[in-house]
Amino acid sequence: MEEKDDEGESVCRPVQPEGLFMRVKKNSIPRCFLTRLLTRFSLSLSFLSQDIRNTVGNIPMEWYQDYPHIGYNLDGKKIFKPIRNKDELDEFLDKMENPDYWRTVHDKTTASDIRLSDEQVDLVHRLQKGQFGDVNFNEYEPSVDFFTNEVMIHPVTNRPQDKRSFIPSLIEKEKVSKLVHAIKMGWIKPRKPKETTPQYYDLWAKEDPNAILGRHKMHVPAPKMRLPGHEESYNPPPEYLLTEEERMAWEQQDAEDRKLPFLPQKHSCLRAVPAFSRFIHERFERCLDLYLCPRQRKMRVNVNPEDLIPKLPKPKDLQPFPTTMSLVYIGHTSLVRSISASPTGQWLVSGSDDCTVRFWEVNTGRCMKTLEVGGAVKSVAWNPNPAVCLVAVERTVLLLNPALGDRLVVSSTDQLITSYEPPEEDKEQAVTWALSEGPEHDNGHRLTLTHPKAVKQVVWHGKGDYLASVMPDNSSNLQVLIHQVSKRRTQNPFRKNKGLVQCVSFHPLRPYFFVATQRYVRVYNLIKQELTKKLMTNCKWISSMAIHPGGDNLICGSYDCRLAWFDLDLSTKPYKMLRHHKKALRGVAYHKHYPLFASGADDGSVIVCHGMVYNDLLQNPLIVPVKVLKGHQITHDLGVLDVTFHPTQPWVFSSGADATIRLFT
Repeated sequence: MEEKDDEGESVCRPVQPEGLFMRVKKNSIPRCFLTRLLTRFSLSLSFLSQDIRNTVGNIPMEWYQDYPHIGYNLDGKKIFKPIRNKDELDEFLDKMENPDYWRTVHDKTTASDIRLSDEQVDLVHRLQKGQFGDVNFNEYEPSVDFFTNEVMIHPVTNRPQDKRSFIPSLIEKEKVSKLVHAIKMGWIKPRKPKETTPQYYDLWAKEDPNAILGRHKMHVPAPKMRLPGHEESYNPPPEYLLTEEERMAWEQQDAEDRKLPFLPQKHSCLRAVPAFSRFIHERFERCLDLYLCPRQRKMRVNVNPEDLIPKLPKPKDLQPFPTTMSLVYIGHTSLVRSISASPTGQWLVSGSDDCTVRFWEVNTGRCMKTLEVGGAVKSVAWNPNPAVCLVAVERTVLLLNPALGDRLVVSSTDQLITSYEPPEEDKEQAVTWALSEGPEHDNGHRLTLTHPKAVKQVVWHGKGDYLASVMPDNSSNLQVLIHQVSKRRTQNPFRKNKGLVQCVSFHPLRPYFFVATQRYVRVYNLIKQELTKKLMTNCKWISSMAIHPGGDNLICGSYDCRLAWFDLDLSTKPYKMLRHHKKALRGVAYHKHYPLFASGADDGSVIVCHGMVYNDLLQNPLIVPVKVLKGHQITHDLGVLDVTFHPTQPWVFSSGADATIRLFT
């Protein structure tokens, strides 16, 4: 820093680092400023050892570019520049070979190179990060609050008051008298007080054509008030007075729905009429009408309402679809939670809360086999591979061979299960696999997968070897497991589950896995092991999910009476929301071959919709509701619990809380 000595000469004094950097504001220091600052700092330290000072002052150093000296010392002698004969090649070699090149700074004021010390480099780093210059400075020191809201016994300072605190200040008196004299003489003009009176202007006056309000081509005059009628008279005719029932109805109505904003009253004479209680309110509403009224006339476009409704085909043109109830499968004694059809379409399996699994012949409605499983069955799934005769039942997942249909398929399925050879090294798995023996084997039990928690859903992969099970539990990461039957291997695909898993499903064609939580559907790529998509369902709680056989569309049913159709190529938000059901949806299903999908809900109905997906990617799917199928009785506020389609025919099966299964053809 430059200061003046006794003779008036400018003297450079070294700058103290703490005092210099303590006032630097955080995150506001450019890099060039830091370099210059540190250069001067290092210079000031070097000046202590040798007296090569630049006393020129704060002038551009380009002025001394062509001279051999750079400023003058206190004796008036020239301060010569250090000999510097480095060219670009020397500079490059210095850059490559000198290990301290990165911390060397060129000072323009003295034309010399200065090597920064470790402390100075640390100081630069701290200032660049927005930290304080002093290492030992603690910016988070606890503040000591001397003055609190509590009255203290002893004062903080017991110093007596100064004499000047109660004697008028003569200096201030002199200043005030000078200001008063200047105002009197007109040298100081006091500020004009601001006008506090509000300025009003008429919105409805004839505006200037150049003004904003006057540019409207079709100006609307101010709306006129309605003239008073007989009901506003102080002595209205008797038919205008409200009866007691009408008065009660008027009071229960909302203010917007009332025909009159007041109650007509009868008075004997004009002198007996009281003051109108709603006068200020009415004036305020009138002002709002004038203020909020549009002052431009809009031309009404005459549109036929029928043109706004999209043209949908007639249901007759969309046949075949199920229309009538053909068969009722009776045998269960409690609500039937889940049904599944065999890939050939000849058999149907059902699971119920009466702790049984029943196998039915579809065409006759005859119960072929009943198996006790020792607990309520929430989910059953028939293996979709026609070469394997296996049924997965949710009760610590059981794999059953019902021994129905082709005997070769039944025997080959048993051979597939018995031909398993355990590996040499047994890895620890989350599930215990056990082969059934004895009477259980005779009943059809083949494999038992003991899960750590209760299973809610089982679902097969399209090839029939993999099986997924869902154990909803928000506190655990073990919610979804994937099992391989041929190798008897189980894996947990997710380290962490985001939310409570409701249901899962495999993609029919590609290696994708769909996981539905309460509000979202996440699509995972099983080969890349990554999240591909996250679908926002706009529903409060998802109940069921089905994937189109083409794999590019998905439907989700929810407990808040909505069905969301997703076009996976289009968006992560629903392409269409259907609100046809009045109560919670329990099950949704796609047909494998026909453009049909169905949904069952607690209102006891099954709604069948035509859902055509086109090969042309530019054409949106056509969704048309075609039939409402009823027949199930509502029991304990529960209606239809599950729906599934026949694999080959346009038939739909539904299971309900009334312990029946119904076939609609």
